[in-house]
Amino acid sequence: MSVPRYWRERKYRYRLIGERCGDCGATFFPRSAVCPECGSANLDEHQLEDRGKVVTWTVIRNPPKGYEKYAPYVVALVELDGGVRVLSQLVDVEPDEVSSEMRVETVFRRIREDGPSGIIEYGYKFRPLLE
Repeated sequence: MSVPRYWRERKYRYRLIGERCGDCGATFFPRSAVCPECGSANLDEHQLEDRGKVVTWTVIRNPPKGYEKYAPYVVALVELDGGVRVLSQLVDVEPDEVSSEMRVETVFRRIREDGPSGIIEYGYKFRPLLE
């Protein structure tokens, strides 16, 4: 990824920002040029909830190139408190500790490095809720 593109997109990488339709009121993620519910282009950025629950998950034991050192890791479909669903990695939890309906919260973590001397990319992940 180029440096200018990385910095141009950082707001969306660092925070859970979806969109809300000004016509039908639907909220969705990821961002899109049109509303998936009604097709309207009348969209506004919307800060999504930072807490939710695990709907389903999988354990990645044979990761793609560049992610071998993280295996095994958990990728989960998380339903945020506002109803929007997000696919993301779960951290700070062992694969056998994950359960359906587990409450989770958003955290800011390293995603990957673009080569040994490249940009370190950060973004959101989820961890079990600390209460």
